[in-house]
Amino acid sequence: MKNKIPDEILLQVEKPGRYTGNEINMVIKDPKQVDIRFGFCFPDVYEVGMSHLGLQILYFFLNRREDTYCERFFAPWTDMDAMMREREIPLFSIETQDSAKEFDFLAFTLQYEMSYTNILNMLDLGGVPLYAKDRKESDPLVICGGSCAYNPEPLADFVDFFYLGEGEVLYDDILELYKQNKKNGGTKAEFLEKLLDFDSIYIPKYYDVTYKKNGEIASFTPNHLKARKVLKKTIVTDMDHVFYPEKQLVPLIDVVHDRVTLELFRGCIRGCRFCQAGFVYRPVREKTAETLLKQARNLVEASGHEEISLISLSTSDYTCFPQLANGLLDEFSKDSINISLPSLRIDAFSLDLMQKVQEVRKSSLTFAPEAGTQRLRDVINKNLSEEEILRGSALAFEGGWNRVKLYFMIGLPTETEEDLIGIATLSEKIVETYYKLSKEKRPRPVQVVASSSCFVPKPFTPFQWDAQDTHMEFLEKAKIVKKHITKKQIKYNYHEAKLSSLEGALARGDRRIGKVLHRAWELGCVFDGWSDLFDYNKWMQAFEDTGIDPAFYANRERSYDEILPWDHISVGVTKAFLMQEREKALKAQVTPNCRQDCSHCGAKSFGGGICYDYN
Repeated sequence: MKNKIPDEILLQVEKPGRYTGNEINMVIKDPKQVDIRFGFCFPDVYEVGMSHLGLQILYFFLNRREDTYCERFFAPWTDMDAMMREREIPLFSIETQDSAKEFDFLAFTLQYEMSYTNILNMLDLGGVPLYAKDRKESDPLVICGGSCAYNPEPLADFVDFFYLGEGEVLYDDILELYKQNKKNGGTKAEFLEKLLDFDSIYIPKYYDVTYKKNGEIASFTPNHLKARKVLKKTIVTDMDHVFYPEKQLVPLIDVVHDRVTLELFRGCIRGCRFCQAGFVYRPVREKTAETLLKQARNLVEASGHEEISLISLSTSDYTCFPQLANGLLDEFSKDSINISLPSLRIDAFSLDLMQKVQEVRKSSLTFAPEAGTQRLRDVINKNLSEEEILRGSALAFEGGWNRVKLYFMIGLPTETEEDLIGIATLSEKIVETYYKLSKEKRPRPVQVVASSSCFVPKPFTPFQWDAQDTHMEFLEKAKIVKKHITKKQIKYNYHEAKLSSLEGALARGDRRIGKVLHRAWELGCVFDGWSDLFDYNKWMQAFEDTGIDPAFYANRERSYDEILPWDHISVGVTKAFLMQEREKALKAQVTPNCRQDCSHCGAKSFGGGICYDYN
């Protein structure tokens, strides 16, 4: 493929490989020979997007269709963006370098609220009208999916439709419908009406919102006879037989995760009350070890990668983990192919496995206690005791590790100063555990890195009703932790508080937040998730210019009877269950994980997965 982008431009930008394509396993088709051109858009740079498993799955899933060409779009970095605007080069696909305007669909994956301004920037760069109401028949249809699509409202004015759930289920039906509609001379408006037959497709223009004087939502009502009052996500129930690519795109430049990715299961049994993914991806659905070993063989053979990464929300909860891990080691260690392990619950098996994987160089071990005291860990349903953390640390130190990473959260509901001091205390106890070893077993000093992120209440969690701390309160709390850490072996890091406070406003936003997004983008806000480009003052100006108060979304507690912006969407887990979990949190009562006992959260309605395997 010949580059349409002049070399003189590529030679002037950082990492030109972000824009040139031609990777190993890239799909090449003749765009004139297909019925549908589908743009998979990742609203961040190439290196981040190419590390996203959803992109790899949907890219090959859609391209297996002879009538469809799925091509990729990424957000150009600021240097390339400036060059493109100066030379009037529109946003282009990696595969053919054709303009975004030439596509039938532009589908954005929403993984992080702080990428929303990049979506507007990409549409603008592609010459596509930002607002759905302004698009003409010749413009692409704009779709959004992914974890943040479960609160679609902040982007509702910009998006033609939202896909709620897992892409492998409905995309074939949607594309068939589109193709038939196009063949019969139907308009895009008629196609959108036909999509109302699906209960997992949300089309914002078919719903009207009104507001009370106090700013709360007064009503959220369908304005079309076929529009459903409640939309329900769609899921894959059989993970062994669902499509999974036999090869993956292999980038020619370094990306964030440059390795083969094996997805063990979807969902999570744990029910940590702050974790949106743990609720929106329920129920747990596993692949068998045989399926995973076969997929690993195919992927290694087709990519040449020297590392296999095991991913899922809580990997060591995979029921066939010993069988899979040993099978991978037996098969691939002779070829010097590494097995990359995520943070595991530290027990004897995990350490034995890590010994085999990290025989040469022992990296740091990771624990995520999330809170510094047992009371607060019970509030968030972490189901991890101090005794387990210290026992795991002791096992690791015995095994030759001397570096530990600890992840905490500050600003959690019911948090007190004692909980903050507990972060320092627990970190120091881990250091003391190391020095209980005999001198021969600790040739080097121990290193403990404790990091705290700021709690962001998210939709579809038991804490969706809770107030978030202000950025000043977060900073004060981080100072308390820092003051109480006295041992030189402990390094303490804390997260950008202003970024988290803005994330809190966007995460629980309604349609009115769309005006703020548009204004922030006009003021130059892009790549807001990148701390060196994030400009808090511009965002505050955007709120001020639009007359919207960020504290209304981030820093107030909601009542149970308030209409929430995402109440018209069901992820299976019921609102009643989330309320029940919040009440248990306030009493510091824990809920068992899904394998110990079914808590009747509502996910059983999907008819598959752990709800049927264990109950």
